[in-house]
Amino acid sequence: MSAVSATTTSPLRVTVWGENFHETGDRDREAMAERYPSGIHGAIAEGLVAELGDAVRVRTATRDEAEHGLTDDVLDGTDVLTWWGHLRHDEIADVVVERVQQRVLAGMGLLVLHSAHFAKIFKRLMGTSCSLQWRSANDVELVWTVAPDHPIVAGVPQPMVIDGHEMYGEFFDIPQPDELVFISAFSGGEVFRSGCTWRRGKGKVFYFSPGDQDFPVYHHPDIRRVIANGAVWAAPSAGATRTVPTVVGMPAPRFTGAMLASEAWP
Repeated sequence: MSAVSATTTSPLRVTVWGENFHETGDRDREAMAERYPSGIHGAIAEGLVAELGDAVRVRTATRDEAEHGLTDDVLDGTDVLTWWGHLRHDEIADVVVERVQQRVLAGMGLLVLHSAHFAKIFKRLMGTSCSLQWRSANDVELVWTVAPDHPIVAGVPQPMVIDGHEMYGEFFDIPQPDELVFISAFSGGEVFRSGCTWRRGKGKVFYFSPGDQDFPVYHHPDIRRVIANGAVWAAPSAGATRTVPTVVGMPAPRFTGAMLASEAWP
């Protein structure tokens, strides 16, 4: 395991990762060009800049770049990584997944979005199948805040209303969240834990479900606000040094009989 060290800076450095398959494949290219002219990753990046302005510096990376755009240099310059994927999860190289996991454990924030619930990195960090129920039928989704004091919900209405979206429903096979932030209800009657947080090592993880390739949800102002809030929340503390230990499993010291009998013990 190699050492990873970086210090949080201002402005916040966010890397927006996108699968970039629907945008380039023959099946969806034309429709995607209408919904997301800059790609899904481009729309997410634009939303972060629109919401956070000079307080953020955003770059994008995609699956089809060398090392999926997530080289050591890129991750060394990343405070928060957002991840959107759908149909090409298995194509992500394990060495890159390992690299991202170690950065999260060292303190980098991770936002996992919509169908990235099946991403290798999310399943590895959760340790479960991360499966769920779904239906793509242009449902109305109401996103209800259940943690009103959480910084991720700042400035969003109760509820957020998405007029057309894919349904995600329970059971969602994830570990018990450290914090349940949002619950969604759909016009078909289903409910879903749509906003959840966890800590993994020194890093913060936020899963947020709204945002499908078939619906222009990443242009929705409330969804953009949540993602921006999530990026700020997931950032390492100011001045924090992110380091993964190079040595693990060293034996712990043990007390000897002489130590137990010494005058240090009353």
